[in-house]
Amino acid sequence: MSEVIEETLVESTPEEIKPQSINDLKPKMKLTGTVIRLELYGAFIDLGVGTNALIHISQLGQEHVNRVSDVLNVGDEITVWIDKVDPERKQIMVTMIEPLAVDWSDLKRGNVYTGTISRLESYGVFVNIGAEREGLVHISELSHDYVKHPSEVVSVGDEVEVQVLNFSKRKRRIDLSMKALMEKPESANSYASSKEVYEFIEEEEDEGDVPTAMELALRQALGSDMPVGRSKKSNKKRRRREKRRAQQEEILNRTLQVQQN
Repeated sequence: MSEVIEETLVESTPEEIKPQSINDLKPKMKLTGTVIRLELYGAFIDLGVGTNALIHISQLGQEHVNRVSDVLNVGDEITVWIDKVDPERKQIMVTMIEPLAVDWSDLKRGNVYTGTISRLESYGVFVNIGAEREGLVHISELSHDYVKHPSEVVSVGDEVEVQVLNFSKRKRRIDLSMKALMEKPESANSYASSKEVYEFIEEEEDEGDVPTAMELALRQALGSDMPVGRSKKSNKKRRRREKRRAQQEEILNRTLQVQQN
C-alpha cells in the first residue's frame, strides 16, 4: 500500500517550469543554453525562448579572458544567469558569473536574512548573507543579555537569522542585529532601568556643589551652615540635579511596574 502511495506522489510532483518566452525571464534566473555563435566581444546563446542571448567576454568568468574561444565553442551547453532583459527591444544579457544573492539595491532597513557566521572578533561577528560584503553584528546586538565575548553566543559556521539595522553602499558597510529578532525578556527591561538609575546617581554625586574656601569662611563667621551667594554656575548645576531626580523617579517607577508585572 505504501509503495502505491509513494508512486502516486512521485507522479503528481510537478516538473520544473522552464521559461517559454523572453517575457518569462527575470534577473538572476539560472538557465542552461547552447552556444550558437562566437564573436570577438562575446557569444550568442540559445536559451530556448525564441530570442538569443548575448554573453559579453567580461562575463565568461572571474578571471580575465583574452579570447572567447579560450572558454567557449559552438555547440557547448553552458549554465548562465540572466543579467538584464528588455522584452520590448528583444535583448537578453547573460553571465557565467553567479550573481550575488543580495544586491545593494535589495538591502532595506528591517530586512531579515539567514546567514552564516564567517568570523569572530572581540567587538562582534561577521555574517555572510550573500551580499558583496559581509555584515557586522556588533557584540551589543548579539543578545539582550550581557555578552563578554561573541564566542559565548555563536561559533564560526553557525547559521543565524539577522535583521538589517543600517547599510552604506559608499562605505561598503552592512550593520546587522540578532537581538532585534529575539523576544526581549522582562529581566532585560529591569536591568536596563537599574543601570540607568545607577548612572544618574553617579552623575549627581560627581556634579554636586562644592563650597569654595571663601564660602566656608563666611558660613563660619555667620554661624550658619547655609550656603552664601550661589553663583550662576551653581544654580545651573542645581537645576540639572533636579531634572535628573525627576528622571530617576520616573525610571524607578518603570522598574517597579516591570517587577510587579
